[in-house]
Amino acid sequence: MLILHIATVADWAAALAAGVYRVSTLGVTFDEEGFIHASTPEQVQATATRFYADADGPLVVLVMDTERLRAGGVPVRFEDAGIGELFPHLYAELPVALVDEVRPATFGDDGAFTF
Repeated sequence: MLILHIATVADWAAALAAGVYRVSTLGVTFDEEGFIHASTPEQVQATATRFYADADGPLVVLVMDTERLRAGGVPVRFEDAGIGELFPHLYAELPVALVDEVRPATFGDDGAFTF
């Protein structure tokens, strides 16, 4: 199953340099939150609008496969985010080699999040 994580270009560049991604969500580290937030393809538009519409700087979407993550030692759990909907959470830092694709992302004039 494919899951997605929205990241700033700056955070992704830092991860590439370090070999590992350690950001949970915008402005919050893995160490602070205890996991990395992600979304299914059906959830990502609402996630982007709710949490990233006012982000400073360009964004990317990290595309990952849950089976490949688990095989690489990154536990993925689908948990209720408090709104009655299950969201994927990564319970380990993310080795950059386990990211299948990095897509540029932006908000259009109509507010739609595209990547």
